[in-house]
Amino acid sequence: MAATPLRPLPDRYLTPEDLAALLVVPIETIYAWRKRRIGPPGFRVGRHLRFDPTAVRAWIDHQATHDAA
Repeated sequence: MAATPLRPLPDRYLTPEDLAALLVVPIETIYAWRKRRIGPPGFRVGRHLRFDPTAVRAWIDHQATHDAA
């Protein structure tokens, strides 16, 4: 069964809310993954958490290939 293509990511850095909506998970999951260091890599801009869309795509691709094996 072929994987469903993901919609294109925006050309801007993603907020935790953006990431939660993209992955269809609760916002609490995003923060829990960050605390456990198992989610997509994020970075701080002052006190604001952001995610690079390229890094998020790489993380998603890794998860898809890792889970398929």
